[in-house]
Amino acid sequence: MTTTPAGKPTASATASSTPSAPGPDASGPGTPAAYTSPLPTPRPHLGHALASEWTKLTSVRSTLWTLGSLVSLVVGVGMLAVLQTASRDYESLPYTAPALFGLMVGQIAVIVLGVLTITSEYGTGLIRTTFTAAPDRLRVLTAKYLVFGTVAFATTTCSVGFVGLWAAILHNGPAAGPHGLTEWAGALAGCFYVTLLGLLALAVGALVRHSAGAIAVMLGVVTMPPVLGAILTVWPVTNGLALLVLRYNAPVGLFQLFGMQDSGVGGASMPSDLAQVTLLLLVTAGAIAASYAVVRRRDV
Repeated sequence: MTTTPAGKPTASATASSTPSAPGPDASGPGTPAAYTSPLPTPRPHLGHALASEWTKLTSVRSTLWTLGSLVSLVVGVGMLAVLQTASRDYESLPYTAPALFGLMVGQIAVIVLGVLTITSEYGTGLIRTTFTAAPDRLRVLTAKYLVFGTVAFATTTCSVGFVGLWAAILHNGPAAGPHGLTEWAGALAGCFYVTLLGLLALAVGALVRHSAGAIAVMLGVVTMPPVLGAILTVWPVTNGLALLVLRYNAPVGLFQLFGMQDSGVGGASMPSDLAQVTLLLLVTAGAIAASYAVVRRRDV
């Protein structure tokens, strides 16, 4: 060991005398063992994504307000309509017809909730946390569609069914005429039709990523075709297109499924119930496919 004139050891000597710390590959009594989590760590699957989306949907106030307004409109307006009718009024109408009055407005609540199911996460930035915790974006989007679709369909069906039962109990006299399961099947198809509109709104929200913009698009899709069709009837050259638009649109389809639209438009017969549902189903499927393609490739 070298020393300075003052008798103090040099820096090199001090460094050489200091014991070196064990490296990461060193083995010995002081080497820590590998960490093993005491908690189970299963591979993530669709069930985990469904639980997460269910927690999100049920923990925000927008769900309570939108679905609450849907139930209030369908049940409240429907019960008032039933009280204003008599048994003979149902000779040509199904018992579920009064529920349609509130559902025509209540479907807007389903559309708004469908949009907010995904755009609220983009607005707050929570979507980054979601995709960080669950990198499989398609699984997350599938969970959103399944959870929202189930909740929207169940809420709409229960509301319409309550009004239908209310009408059947109050006006089941002989003057009401015979009623079968066909009208209930039509009402169930109408609830599915409204659910498809909500799923379409969710897909548009995934494409637009902006709440106000997606809601404006969906309001245009629902409310503009009847107005546009009426405008197009002014010119003879667009009369054929006008009749097509007036026969195939969301309000007319909903009226028809609930048994309220039997006559034709402009001399043309109305399409079948299956054709109305199939058209919206194809449009919704196309929008959902586009949302999968965009969400998978686009940066958040």
